[in-house]
Amino acid sequence: MSTKVILIRHGETEWSYQKRYCGFTDIELNEKGRQQARRLLKRLSKEKIHKVYSSDMKRTVQFAKIVFKDLPVEELLDLREMNFGIFEGLTYQDIMEKYPRVYGEWLGSSLDIITQGEGLKILARRVRKALRRILSQNSNKTVAVFTHGGPIRVILCDILRLDLKEIWQIELGLASISIIEFVKGRGRVHLLNDIPYLNR
Repeated sequence: MSTKVILIRHGETEWSYQKRYCGFTDIELNEKGRQQARRLLKRLSKEKIHKVYSSDMKRTVQFAKIVFKDLPVEELLDLREMNFGIFEGLTYQDIMEKYPRVYGEWLGSSLDIITQGEGLKILARRVRKALRRILSQNSNKTVAVFTHGGPIRVILCDILRLDLKEIWQIELGLASISIIEFVKGRGRVHLLNDIPYLNR
């Protein structure tokens, strides 16, 4: 018995376009993000999806409902992006002007809380909890999970047996698809960061 999990990073927002840190801030998709969702609809048209899950953020729920308008979307708070604390809404340049020392410390030990938000340990704990719930409810099924870059990277780090400190080494484009098959709780990566479909 296996569970096929299609991990989908949400599409573009104005903040992602402006390269601003966005974790718990509830930003909607922009027009390009909605267009990416329509392309994803075509990309997944031949997939038999039994269940759809999403972070409860507007950008993921909107993305999911455009792609799967005929299926209910179950929202899970634990699938949210990391809370970036004092970095929320700031660009890299903003951060280097306001918090260069804190940013350097955060990059060096982001497992822990430095930004008045979350550390990677807290992010990983809740993402793993959400994934266990999804797998327990969907034996021998295919599910679509709409979430963010951080949660997807946590799942991939666990499957690939990478230390969480390596999380930022995994490239994930906006609206990217990664597919994992879980058998008896162990995952195998079938597809990683699929984005070429956006240009078709």
